[in-house]
Amino acid sequence: MANLKEIRNRITSISSTMQITSAMKMVSAAKLKKAQDAITAMRPYAEKLTELLQNLSATLDGDVGGDYTTQREIKKVLVVAITSNRGLCGAFNSNVIKEVKNRSDYYTGKQVDVFAIGKKGNDILSKTLTVIDNQSAIFDDLTFDNVAQIAEVLTQKFVAGEYDRIELVYNQFKNAATQIIQTEQFLPLAPIQSDQPATSGDYIFEPSKEEIVLTLIPKSLKTQLYKGIRDSFASEHGARMTAMHKATDNATELRDQLKLTYNKARQAAITNEILEIVGGAEALNG
Repeated sequence: MANLKEIRNRITSISSTMQITSAMKMVSAAKLKKAQDAITAMRPYAEKLTELLQNLSATLDGDVGGDYTTQREIKKVLVVAITSNRGLCGAFNSNVIKEVKNRSDYYTGKQVDVFAIGKKGNDILSKTLTVIDNQSAIFDDLTFDNVAQIAEVLTQKFVAGEYDRIELVYNQFKNAATQIIQTEQFLPLAPIQSDQPATSGDYIFEPSKEEIVLTLIPKSLKTQLYKGIRDSFASEHGARMTAMHKATDNATELRDQLKLTYNKARQAAITNEILEIVGGAEALNG
């Protein structure tokens, strides 16, 4: 009977776990809808802003990017690792951490620091790499204005010469079950190349095209970072929903197996008791 009690305890424990994972799945599904709508609505704006910047830059002669396009010998690299503050989301965080370490290996012999956005990335990467800052609180109030402040800090570090290259590593949202690891060069701005011809026409610019480009570049950088964090935020909920769905299915399967084992053990115990009673009766009759 002690064995039956142990099995009953395991069934109760697994049933409780199922309730937790199922609840977490539903919560993530609700949050995913809102996060997915946000990144879906933002992408056309980000793409149009990039297109506008390309068209204007293509009509200008020389380097109009100023400090944002300065190409220096790469000695110090800053990798912005965008992870989550919570776990239980499958390989979501570990994929970003692995890619950041790959970037560190790629720049062997150079100083590679990490700017963490997300508690999980900060906790793990700080053990092997130098983490200069952690902005995990951004997810408590994820707005463009708050992200813009982080983008300005990163831009200032590049312009001041603290780092020669800044890269973003994050999960790009494709769907609830698929997240794609992205590594993007944040600064310096890569040369703008486009197969499309520059927009032609007789336009009147106010102020000048150069001033417009220099105004658009900081805005474009802020938008790029905001899009990366938004992508990661949606990917996190998709990954957690998928992970909790699989966990619930696995718990259901294990619970069913334990119930079958329990019923077999209980049936065997009852059979043994009947045999003992019959044996005792036969002995008395004899």
